[in-house]
Amino acid sequence: MKIEPLKNWEADLKKPILIAGPCSAETEDQLLETSKRIKDVGIKIIRAGIWKPRTRPNNFEGIGEEALRWIQNVKKETGLKFAIEVATPKHVYEAIKHNVDMLWIGARSTTNPFTVQEIAEALRGADLPVMVKNPINPDLALWLGAIERISNVGITKIGAIHRGFSSFKQSKYRNLPMWQIPLELKRQFNSIPLICDPSHISGNRDYIFELSQNAMDLDYDGLIIETHRDPENAWSDAAQQITPEILGTMIKNLKFRKPTSKDRDFITVLGELREEIDQTDKELFEILAQRMSIVEKMGLYKKKNNVTVFQRKRWQEISESRNKWAKDLGLNPEFVWDLFKLIHDASIRRQEYIMNTPIDKIDESTK
Repeated sequence: MKIEPLKNWEADLKKPILIAGPCSAETEDQLLETSKRIKDVGIKIIRAGIWKPRTRPNNFEGIGEEALRWIQNVKKETGLKFAIEVATPKHVYEAIKHNVDMLWIGARSTTNPFTVQEIAEALRGADLPVMVKNPINPDLALWLGAIERISNVGITKIGAIHRGFSSFKQSKYRNLPMWQIPLELKRQFNSIPLICDPSHISGNRDYIFELSQNAMDLDYDGLIIETHRDPENAWSDAAQQITPEILGTMIKNLKFRKPTSKDRDFITVLGELREEIDQTDKELFEILAQRMSIVEKMGLYKKKNNVTVFQRKRWQEISESRNKWAKDLGLNPEFVWDLFKLIHDASIRRQEYIMNTPIDKIDESTK
């Protein structure tokens, strides 16, 4: 799969790419004023919602094609480029006809391979950047599949937008970042530009800066931030939009770090620390293997005595003790608990296998 780096998208485009604009294009005056004020803080690419897929009906669902004519007028007056979301082949045709510069496929569309394929076919033969938002649920395969479908029709300027994932887990954010998922996508598709959407992750303008800094610290290739001339009175997603002036201040305060350094001392010290990490990880794996060996012996003993795999009282004891150990060692209890649940789940699965497998079929090491 051929994916061109960000520098090949446009002659003057460089990392980090910064895209900003209103959640929705509401009126031509609103779009023009917002765009001008965004341009004043140094942004060259405007995002604007033309068709708005809403979770429930009877909410504002975008102006539609009329707003594309507004975009053409704003482009002529300001020289800015525009990026919009497309969710159907018709959207693609209309966007290209009206000279929209970049497109993105939204989270709801990414969840449906049939929808993505229809959009991809409409893009066949086009030469413009197409960005793909992660699906609503934390499903890396769906995200990868959508990117592959766009690539298969000949699009080479492809980006990935990380907008967070829905979850029943309580959080201060609207969507959980789950940073490990976009980073794994980047590991598999190293050349793909990875862009963070802190507006949709946060759902609250108060958290946009911290999420943006997190993304820059993780070497993301850019940000896409919802920006409105009057956020409080926006027709959609008012709580997660900021003014162009706040955007400008935020960008000035962001720390844009280098991916590496050529300083000899840095290289030497970092190399030594990495060796320590490697050795520590090896020891950690050896301990995990030792623990699993004990788990297997326990599973066999439970099987012989017809005892359930899971025991509530023991689980309660473990929950309390591990939480205390984490605090005593200065570790984040939430991190340790998430890690321990993974280990415990693997242990349960192993004991279930032992419980439901004839003795003569179980590995000798377990016996």
